[in-house]
Amino acid sequence: MRYHPMVTIEKTTLPVWGNCVKLSNGNIELYATIDIGPRLIKLNTKGGKNFFCEDTEVTSTFSNEAHKKAFGGKEWRIFGGHRLWVSPENDPASYYPDSEPVAWQEIPNGVILTPPPQRFTQLQMEMEVTMSDTEDSIKVTHRVTNQNAYAVEFAPWALSVMTQGGLEIVPQPKRQTGLLGNRVIALWPYSDMNDKRIYWGTDYITLQQIKEIDQPIKFGINNEDGWAAYFANNDLFIKTFQHDLNADYPDGGMSYETYTCPLMLEMESIGELKKVQPGETVSHDEVWYLFKDVAEPEHTEEAVHKILDPIIAKCK
Repeated sequence: MRYHPMVTIEKTTLPVWGNCVKLSNGNIELYATIDIGPRLIKLNTKGGKNFFCEDTEVTSTFSNEAHKKAFGGKEWRIFGGHRLWVSPENDPASYYPDSEPVAWQEIPNGVILTPPPQRFTQLQMEMEVTMSDTEDSIKVTHRVTNQNAYAVEFAPWALSVMTQGGLEIVPQPKRQTGLLGNRVIALWPYSDMNDKRIYWGTDYITLQQIKEIDQPIKFGINNEDGWAAYFANNDLFIKTFQHDLNADYPDGGMSYETYTCPLMLEMESIGELKKVQPGETVSHDEVWYLFKDVAEPEHTEEAVHKILDPIIAKCK
């Protein structure tokens, strides 16, 4: 195990995004926006490139007549980075324009990021982010509080918007279920199963981000292994989470969804779908692991196993 200095936390600025909070343990760096969002907008190994997409050119926005009416003409921007939503996706509620300043509080090895309550949905979002000082990992706890006077059904939804050009690996469920099915896959109307970016393997599904292809693609799966990986810029990002075999999940049972378009690729883990009572808070945890100097494997399952199997064993 490598030695890590103590985690440092400092307020700083980034071009375009303005005021941010930076966390570093000497080997990895994470920046969170506090003028907007929040977004965990930049994540990199020391000297490495950002794993996350940054939409600095404002190429991805959302606004229609219902949205403008609900939010006083304000448009939603993806910004990039990592964000917190609730599922199932809904228009206009999902596209609440989270462009106001964010309160932040320093805690041991991390921060709590609290945007203003969403006036339209009466949901209070919060992210608690802590960085390990013994390994290159980050824990993100996503909390959503129902401030309505009535119960609302939703699931916390954690979306990481990844940089261009990477390769995503999603494990296939391998649980033995006898005469019953052991996996459920959801496809969105615009998704072509023959798309050359996707490979439906025996143990893995792989999805390549290719900025020159305009057609988006999205699929979901009951990701019982609770992880997904993304190779980019000769580094490796792994997202882990808990899949509960007894829980209900949105979109027909999806605990993990992924989407790609020319701008980016989204890695999306989803918590339990439940009726959340007034004043109740639900939470969903992810733990991220970063590995430096890990080359993208050849696009065969044997090559993926050889590289990922020993690494995934360290992340459990």
